Amino acid sequence: MSLLLCLLALAPVAPAAAQAPVEGVDYVRIPGGERWRPEPGTIEVVEVFAYPCGHCDRFRPMLAQWTRRAGADVRVYHVPAAYQPDNAYARGYFALEALSRAAELHPRVFDAIHREATLPAHNASRAEIVAFLAGEGLDPAAVAAAMDAPATDEKMNAAYAFAVRSGIQGTPTLIINGRYRVQARTLDDSLRIADGLVAMERERAAAR
Repeated sequence: MSLLLCLLALAPVAPAAAQAPVEGVDYVRIPGGERWRPEPGTIEVVEVFAYPCGHCDRFRPMLAQWTRRAGADVRVYHVPAAYQPDNAYARGYFALEALSRAAELHPRVFDAIHREATLPAHNASRAEIVAFLAGEGLDPAAVAAAMDAPATDEKMNAAYAFAVRSGIQGTPTLIINGRYRVQARTLDDSLRIADGLVAMERERAAAR
């Protein structure tokens, strides 16, 4: 299966009045869904993304702002759409995680593709990813080793399995606690729905 295409989202509009998300309209319940990185006492929000995706590029600063106000119990993870095991963009992201530089350089990869044209918008090679990250101050041998490491192979397989079991149909897509897949017509609406689902999960946890 080819790399997921960006969702053909409409341009963001002003947020609507707060309302509870509606199953089958705003979100889909994932049968047998599992969290990406279980952590007790937290609510997990996963963004499945692709670096070449223009909507993901637009969504990145919106999600970053949302994350800052989401609450101390919310954990936001970025999971690349990894439908081919040799996808260099996804391997590059996991290499950044392994080298503890994802927080700093994740936005720079988007900039390189969508604003600076210093990375190809499609089908970047591993060598091109390594060269770009070397230009950002990383050791190229360390980047190449991290991209090819068995731990990265495992993460690529895990990302593929997560996307399949979550029913991902495009990027960006938010998955809440492994239980709910957000369905939205706009990028802003994704975050409104995420707010509602996070609130639902807090209520569910409190009722236990």
